[in-house]
Amino acid sequence: MTRALPGRVVVDGAQGEGGGQVLRTALTLSVLQGRPTLIKRIRAGRDRPGLRPQHLTAVRAAAAVCGGELDGDTLGSQMVELVPGHDTRPGTYRFDVAEAADDGSAGSVGLVLQTVLLPLALAKGESTVTVCGGTHVPWAPSGSYLEQVFLPTIGRMGVEAEADLMSWGFYPAGGGTIRVQLAGLAGPPSPIDLSTRGSLVRVWGIAAVTNLPSHIPQRMANRAENVLAEHGLGSRVEARRLGGAGPGAGIFLFVAYEGAVAGFTAYGRKGLPAERVAEAACEDLLAHHRSGAPADPHLADQLVLPMALAAGESRLVTSEITQHLLTNVAVVRQVLGSHIRVDGEPGGPGTLVVEGEKYD
Repeated sequence: MTRALPGRVVVDGAQGEGGGQVLRTALTLSVLQGRPTLIKRIRAGRDRPGLRPQHLTAVRAAAAVCGGELDGDTLGSQMVELVPGHDTRPGTYRFDVAEAADDGSAGSVGLVLQTVLLPLALAKGESTVTVCGGTHVPWAPSGSYLEQVFLPTIGRMGVEAEADLMSWGFYPAGGGTIRVQLAGLAGPPSPIDLSTRGSLVRVWGIAAVTNLPSHIPQRMANRAENVLAEHGLGSRVEARRLGGAGPGAGIFLFVAYEGAVAGFTAYGRKGLPAERVAEAACEDLLAHHRSGAPADPHLADQLVLPMALAAGESRLVTSEITQHLLTNVAVVRQVLGSHIRVDGEPGGPGTLVVEGEKYD
């Protein structure tokens, strides 16, 4: 399936920071546009290049919602082509990252959801998407972040989505489940303006463990509350001890302003004191708070595509311009031809302005 096809898009998966975001954005746009898309050199510069279980699951999920044909959908493949078969069909879908692996996987459910959420959210009808795997793993949006930050933010753009974090799955065992209900917008999202954040409303969080002693989440919660209080931020951090497929620990902090919500995460590991985990998340939250910016770095790169699909100009100010953001901008520019401006230097604060699609 490598013949020249009308309207076929070819995307270099090794561009920019060269991670899985290039693949996911290209897949999402292929489904939305109904255009055959070839992604080559997928994660070519990584230690383990090509498709890992979470990427393979995302590829198959994209094909499932549009009746697409796939070429290259195997573990380790550095080339994938998706040829959509029809418009996105709303409905009930279930994807399990472990099914794409030989011996189970904690691959991120959030990254799979990223791939199919917008196509289903903009379809004409309700959908339910259940994804099993790692709900809380490094280098990916956690189920808690999706629930507390990303979905409420795109809700301001008219995208009605509600997440139910049914069970937690930490790296490396996974075994968690998240279910998202989508109302279906049947039209473009509304533009969003995250230029100013307004006054501080509240700070809260969850310190959670699976299959570990209860004193560990309590120590994370206590230390986070104390650190934030030392900097003038009152907070309430809940300590949770949960069952799961394996041991895991993490803290998930959120800060709400009048006009924005931001989230920050740190994960535990063997030999790292619970207090140090809490301090790492607090440092990120405090750096963002001091910046005065509405959008945290992760939200900024996740909003590029919704903003590009919106019916009008959107803008945001972020506390940090990341390579992830710049890579996502490059892919959206290539495929949609969108006019996107990024003001600022990588590693520092900046502004993102996106001129959305033109709709009749």
